[in-house]
Amino acid sequence: MLRAGLLGLWVLAPLGGAGCDLGPSESASEPPAEPSPAQIRPGVKIGAAAPDFQLWDLSGNPVTLSSQRGKVVFINFWATWCGPCRVEMPAMETLYREFGRREFEILAVSTDQQGAAVTRPFRDEMGLTFPILHDSDFRVGVAYGARTLPMTFLVDRRGIVRHRIFGARDWQSPEGLQLIRFLVNAP
Repeated sequence: MLRAGLLGLWVLAPLGGAGCDLGPSESASEPPAEPSPAQIRPGVKIGAAAPDFQLWDLSGNPVTLSSQRGKVVFINFWATWCGPCRVEMPAMETLYREFGRREFEILAVSTDQQGAAVTRPFRDEMGLTFPILHDSDFRVGVAYGARTLPMTFLVDRRGIVRHRIFGARDWQSPEGLQLIRFLVNAP
């Protein structure tokens, strides 16, 4: 369910199950370990400028976030081994086909260390047409503060992060479509 909250934030109901954890697991019986510097991910704040990045797509072409300025950009951190990521992808593909490239772009940022060797067969199996980028050293994920997979950031036409969404979502639900339409139709 999508609900307007404080400061106009939207809450989109999760699509079954939680996300895939990227960090070490903790149990209730053990005290949490002190995080290493690599585990401290400050990330981006809602309302702040989205950090620019340059990653490579499946064809080896560089793609930058700044080259998408003027569009609403759906940045999704994911991996082929992540079950919730696999569940979310078909709805993302339908969303990608519904909105024009002049207004909306999906940048699916794979964290798979094997890169195109695993993402290309995954793309083909799933019939995906949106750009798949590779962040195998997870430097962009760290900059964004992606702690679980999938994790989505919605960036407005001016390059401002408007939403940070943890876990898989049904982007074809009325609420999911309403959220994207709201951003695409915003001045």
